[in-house]
Amino acid sequence: MQANRNRNNKKKIINDPIYGFISIPDEFIFDVIEHPYVQRLRRISQLGLSHLVYPGAVHTRFQHVIGAMHLMGKAVTVLQKKGHEITELEKRAVLLAILLHDIGHGPFSHALEFDIVNSVSHEDISSYFIKSLEKNFGSELKLALTIFENQYSKPFLHQLVSSQLDMDRLDYLNRDSFFSGVSEGIIGSDRLIEMLEVNNGQLVIEEKGIYSVEKFIVARRLMYWQVYLHKTVVSAEYMLIYALRRAKTLLRNGHDVFASPALSFFLKKDVLHADFAEDEAVLENFAALDDYDILQSLKVWSRNTDLTLRFLSASIIDRRLFKIEVSKEPFPQEKMNEIKKQLMASGDFSEMDLDYLVFSDKLVNKAYNQEFQNINLLLKSGEIVDLTEASDNLNISALARPVEKYFLCYPR
Repeated sequence: MQANRNRNNKKKIINDPIYGFISIPDEFIFDVIEHPYVQRLRRISQLGLSHLVYPGAVHTRFQHVIGAMHLMGKAVTVLQKKGHEITELEKRAVLLAILLHDIGHGPFSHALEFDIVNSVSHEDISSYFIKSLEKNFGSELKLALTIFENQYSKPFLHQLVSSQLDMDRLDYLNRDSFFSGVSEGIIGSDRLIEMLEVNNGQLVIEEKGIYSVEKFIVARRLMYWQVYLHKTVVSAEYMLIYALRRAKTLLRNGHDVFASPALSFFLKKDVLHADFAEDEAVLENFAALDDYDILQSLKVWSRNTDLTLRFLSASIIDRRLFKIEVSKEPFPQEKMNEIKKQLMASGDFSEMDLDYLVFSDKLVNKAYNQEFQNINLLLKSGEIVDLTEASDNLNISALARPVEKYFLCYPR
């Protein structure tokens, strides 16, 4: 009787603000969703510190992967109706691949991606997580990993998970637009999915979907400048990066710095690719790490005896964000030195390490990155052409070129 209750309990429906009711495809996928590795995504924000600019942008990676899985189910159905063979095993595997594609994100997502670990991308960490889950769930996770890593014989399945026009992007643009209130990111995901086709094993878009794709590219560019790379969001996220770096330096020099056990593990140790493969403790500590570890640390660090760490942490917690200047050209070192000199002369910062308070870096907006992968259109003639060649919208060719800007941050 208990077993029957548990089995029926797996036929879940999730009420999603974007799509309405989402059904969990089957019991196996439900069990994977219930695993702590996936549930952890409830504690990882989708948009990092963007809520400091857009107060509604407090949605999570968990909401996003459920939504992306929902869109994947639609995409598979469309391709099957068009005569492309996707077996039930392949369908479940590609649903699992998109469900788990973001499982490797660390706290505050991209902001700390290369500071918690040493140049190990969230995609690589996702692979390690899926390999670990495979020990619990068996060979079906192996097929999902093969698709995720683009090692499967049907490339279009991987392209549905990760490409220039994948279910990941179709979900996050609409979802991030909804929660931030920035309507420019809204796209016609249903229309785009209906226009999907497969040609020689590669994912393509039917010619009549060209205007929907153009809108998708423009929406993505606008969302980058208005939300993802909004200058105030950039200021906050880099302040967080430098606070973490300061804490790491202090801890390694013998200073007393509060941290949860999981965060302390990564502050004390430079974690490399090989460490994930060779030491189970690395993945387990990463699985225990989420936004709450960082937020709690910032609250405690805002009273630390180190004035630099205290100032950075309190400024984030109380939203006293640094001034940020943006330029098409790199900022000269002389300007940075002059700002440091002025801060030192004010007396308020004379005992702080200004290398952590005055910093510059580069922003890159790639709405459509042809170097990564093309969006190909299937013409009525059967010819395959790149989006930029088929489009009569001159903006699309321009959007294919990455835009680089530079920023300079410092206390007000």
